[in-house]
Amino acid sequence: MASLLAAACHHRGSTTTVAADTTNYAAIATPAFCPDSAMAFAEAQIAFGPRTPGSAAANRCANYIMAQMSRWCDTVVAQPFNATLWDGRTARGTNIVASLKPSAPVRVLLAAHWDSRLWADHDPDNSLHHQPVPGANDGASGTALLMEMARAMAAMPPAVGVDFVFFDLEDQGTPEWADRYEDNTWCKGSQHWAQLPHTPFYTARYGILFDMVGTHQPRFTKEEVSRHYAPGLTNKVWRVAAALGHQQVFDDRNTDPILDDHLYINQIAGIPTIDIVQNSPDCSFFAHWHTTTDDLATLDPQTLATVAQVVMTTIYSDFAQ
Repeated sequence: MASLLAAACHHRGSTTTVAADTTNYAAIATPAFCPDSAMAFAEAQIAFGPRTPGSAAANRCANYIMAQMSRWCDTVVAQPFNATLWDGRTARGTNIVASLKPSAPVRVLLAAHWDSRLWADHDPDNSLHHQPVPGANDGASGTALLMEMARAMAAMPPAVGVDFVFFDLEDQGTPEWADRYEDNTWCKGSQHWAQLPHTPFYTARYGILFDMVGTHQPRFTKEEVSRHYAPGLTNKVWRVAAALGHQQVFDDRNTDPILDDHLYINQIAGIPTIDIVQNSPDCSFFAHWHTTTDDLATLDPQTLATVAQVVMTTIYSDFAQ
């Protein structure tokens, strides 16, 4: 999802100046991320069909995620919840939390949403605006990235606890064709988890959210919510990306705020969290955003590998094995 908070999308550009960093990030040892494996996890999700609230596809996908994460993580917890959608209907959602080193006092949070949108309200064909979207890049890409990172990191655990959080009901906010709009109709799973985390008094050193991280033309900018709540982490991740040669993907540019799960993690849970989210210059996030064509063909395994490399280098430079 990731709807813009700003009334207009201006993509004001300015380069952030940071202190010199002499760390040789290219020399940081990180786990072996397999892009083909990540793609297989994405393909499995798409095969279930749209993961919309209460659907059989959503139930099968939740079970699949939990079963896979149980192979690599020490604990896997389902967090069912009820939420009111924009039209007043009550929907049942399930957040999933899988943890490496669950007893470690210092933790890092990695998150994505696993649901797909009920309405293709940005489809160029108006007759499809009430159809569900496949949710390949918008949903499955972030989930697949977390799954493959968990597999890789389990074989080479960092010196920190890691919680992989899969949020449900992120992408069911007010559709474009509705007669009203409310920000809080989005991100229901993260709103619930931030108020009632899977572990009482849970906290983490920092969090990183992944949304729409698999497109063929990746562009991730420093959006304002990330800069406001976690400026140090934002600057470090983009600095690591540049050091690894990915400065064209991680565009060192300040852009407008985005409404996404990280907003509630920051505001309610108080965990400094950034969003790595596709941010195309035309303000549509990516060409197939909230359309019926957001299918497996929209995904590029190399983009997933690039994001994973940058994030794992960030974590392992902070918390060596």
